[in-house]
Amino acid sequence: MPSRRQPAIRVIAGVARGITLRGPRGATLRPTSGRLRESLFGMLESADADMSEVLDLYAGTGALGIEALSRGAGRCTFVESDAPACRAITDNLERVHMLDRGSVIRARVGRWRPDEGQLFTLVMADPPYAHTASWDEIEHSGEDALAPHALLIVEHAAREHPPVALLGRSMWRDRRQGDGAVAVYRSEGSAGKDAA
Repeated sequence: MPSRRQPAIRVIAGVARGITLRGPRGATLRPTSGRLRESLFGMLESADADMSEVLDLYAGTGALGIEALSRGAGRCTFVESDAPACRAITDNLERVHMLDRGSVIRARVGRWRPDEGQLFTLVMADPPYAHTASWDEIEHSGEDALAPHALLIVEHAAREHPPVALLGRSMWRDRRQGDGAVAVYRSEGSAGKDAA
């Protein structure tokens, strides 16, 4: 069976709005749907999220991190274990003219750790839905790497019940959209525009 390129994904909003992102040929990635991305970034806006230092775990095509960059994020670190996907992220950063604002790291979430003292203000993770170890992996890679007010976003299967707390943050929202859902975690007392 010949390999196929993943369906095109478009940046939803911001300076790169409408630009098409691509995944590696023949990959079995499950990109976040446009509707779920829109819901996710609506929650971030509601929470008055600081997007100065973004971490995109299980980055895939880089769509989540690139969407954040398009909407004004300062920098984004993309962590992805698949070599062709890492090349696709770099190509996608070039497509949106943001190569200087992104760092692509080929590593497994759970084994990768950021440099000492590096702190992220927003962490987004989109692990494979069937990957049951992902919550522990996110904990390991994110430990001691979050700014005090950082938000943590994890996409998961809608049928799955995410933990009530992750990386010292309590769940603030768990929004479902079709087969997928997005859990948002934040520190107590870090209420933004829309206190829960």
